[in-house]
Amino acid sequence: MKPAAALLWVDDEIDLLSAPITFLRNKGYEVEPVSSGFDALDFLSRQTVDLVFLDENMPGMGGLATLAEIKRLYPNLPVVMITKSEAETLMEEAIGKQIADFLIKPVNPNQILLSIKKILENTRIKTEVTSRDYLQNLRALSLDIEEARTPDDWLKVNQDLIRWELQVAELKDDNLNTMLADQRKAANTRFTRFVEDNYKGWLSRKAGDRPVLSVDILDQMVLPAVKTGKPVFFIVIDCLRADQWSQFEQKLAEWYTAETKYYFSILPTATPFSRNSLFSGLFPSEIENRYPDLWSYSVENEESLNAHEDELMKEFFKRKAHSFKQDPRYFKINTANDAKTMESAIGNLIRNELTAIVVNFVDMVSHARSDMAILKELAPDEAAYRSLSNSWFEHSFLRDLLQTLSRHQVTVVVTSDHGCVRCFRGSKVAADRETSTNLRYKYGRNLNSDPKDSLIIRNPNEYRLPKLTGNTNYIIAKNDVVFLYPNNYNYFQNQFRDTFQHGGISMEEMLVPVSVLTPKNSGRS
Repeated sequence: MKPAAALLWVDDEIDLLSAPITFLRNKGYEVEPVSSGFDALDFLSRQTVDLVFLDENMPGMGGLATLAEIKRLYPNLPVVMITKSEAETLMEEAIGKQIADFLIKPVNPNQILLSIKKILENTRIKTEVTSRDYLQNLRALSLDIEEARTPDDWLKVNQDLIRWELQVAELKDDNLNTMLADQRKAANTRFTRFVEDNYKGWLSRKAGDRPVLSVDILDQMVLPAVKTGKPVFFIVIDCLRADQWSQFEQKLAEWYTAETKYYFSILPTATPFSRNSLFSGLFPSEIENRYPDLWSYSVENEESLNAHEDELMKEFFKRKAHSFKQDPRYFKINTANDAKTMESAIGNLIRNELTAIVVNFVDMVSHARSDMAILKELAPDEAAYRSLSNSWFEHSFLRDLLQTLSRHQVTVVVTSDHGCVRCFRGSKVAADRETSTNLRYKYGRNLNSDPKDSLIIRNPNEYRLPKLTGNTNYIIAKNDVVFLYPNNYNYFQNQFRDTFQHGGISMEEMLVPVSVLTPKNSGRS
């Protein structure tokens, strides 16, 4: 019978450890006892083991010296340091040399067994426990999806799905991932019907009588922070999903206490509409009517619709009768040079009452994945897409900026304008030449599409959307659909299948995180 694992136990008093060694052997482990660091290195030169238990206080080659040599020769071999000393400096030195665990004598057999399982069987145990827990909760989650009737119900369903998606993604279990993907798909189908039935009604109600929408974020999240009189940074990460923020937030826990909530992006869930509403506190039709000079219509260049976020934000504070000693600053970060320009001004910005920053990297990645085969290879699924954005954040100017702001005790409000959804199905649409090009929503004249796949808006005013031209219609995609024209349909279906898009109705696009980050200890670095 194959042993559970091969262990090397190094202790100058190894003869006194017969009881725990026998205990481990009875549990199926193969244990090799040696009495010095030199004997340990000699044994490792001839045999491979899975784990080393190493006494810290030994004559001759001491424990720390032996540890350093083991790590030099076998950097991936886990080592558990065992010592009588509880000195913090010793613990820190051992940890600095990358030990896997640290045990204080006297140790009992169950402590040793727990350490082994934690180090060698962590993945198997996590897989078994997570699989068991998910399967036990499968029916309850399905029932929550079926019975969701309110915005808060759907926010809870989405957070539960994200929690399981993040856990299950670590297990590399295809069956569990498929089951969870099916639940997400079923949830989105019901969520889309919920939005169709309720969204238009929300738009006729005042804040407080409806779920929090894009137009409410400045008023409900940013303005209260600004009124404290302390510097505030308002950071909008374009196209950031709730699952991505969950991972970013974990990396900020050392520096900030995060109070994260979720709101509903307006439709279409696209930058020209949702982000303008975010910065103005107004619905798109209100922007068009109140500030026609700040809403320039261009089918050929939709990005021109976001050329005035700075002015719209300042107009919001004027309407609220809030005056600043210095005008709020605004930065849009598209390139490394943009980031350097902003960072060069950080000394003044941390004293400014309000600084707004739009970060476009996540949105750029979602678009680039559609166009570049190499990015699709790097991020073939949802988990890999999260990993890609997580890796960017870990090494980004944004992480460094947030660390700096924490040291200076600056409050930060972080949000997004919308998320994105992974699309698999094409749906044919009929339109004329003067129609916008987005794959998840379109506006123009004489638009027609399958009602099963789209929300068809004949009267933009009912949805607080701009008329743009005299006879503008909108169609907004549901679930995982992209809009394609009949000409060359199969070609474009293959091109845009399995791409991340935004502009439509799905939980991934509409349910957006907003987090107030309060710095912890200003002395941290």
